[in-house]
Amino acid sequence: MKVIITGSTGMVGKGVLYECLNRLEVSEVMVINRKSLNIKHQKLKEIIHADFSNITSIQEQIRTYDACFFCMGVSSVGMNEEKYSKITFDITRHFADVLYDLNSEMVFNYVSGAGTDSSEQGRIMWARVKGKTENYILNKGFKDAYAFRPGAIIPEKGIKSSTAWYNAIYVLMRPFFPIMRKMKNITTTVKLGDAMINSVLNSSDNKHPENIDINKMAETCLNS
Repeated sequence: MKVIITGSTGMVGKGVLYECLNRLEVSEVMVINRKSLNIKHQKLKEIIHADFSNITSIQEQIRTYDACFFCMGVSSVGMNEEKYSKITFDITRHFADVLYDLNSEMVFNYVSGAGTDSSEQGRIMWARVKGKTENYILNKGFKDAYAFRPGAIIPEKGIKSSTAWYNAIYVLMRPFFPIMRKMKNITTTVKLGDAMINSVLNSSDNKHPENIDINKMAETCLNS
């Protein structure tokens, strides 16, 4: 399996990347970022690309992949709906459009979030925009597609959030991680990565997996 990952400089994307590098089923990983990860691995390839609103210039480099794990995302704090939509919906739509034209047999996994509004009509702005993005991806026509909706995530393997105040919370919560890992409604970066990989290997009817579902999907990992 050959996979594309976006957002691998963030906590979720890096967690997914680490599992892809670890799993034998994944033969090649292409990360697309605005800045280099500075990670060397025999499976890993990297494209540095500044403008995610236009990826047509790199399309020949991403033509032959089996799956895309779209882990890019920003906080809606301080943004109006127009700006948040441009970053969240417009960029994801463009990315999906290019990949679909290149290879409609690809599996596209979009990292959304718990509380997303599939109706696109609710009062919470970010939830409406995420819901619109989910709906677009799931209805695009890919071989398979998922809108992952993680809630509380425990970072593992030394991964840190790119958001400073998240890291501060994780430091305070670390003594409770062993207990939290046993809770069905909390997942980890490892389990999320494994669940994404397993979604490509074994299709699921649940296209909106939340933490409990993510943990179940991760249990089918062959090399954990």
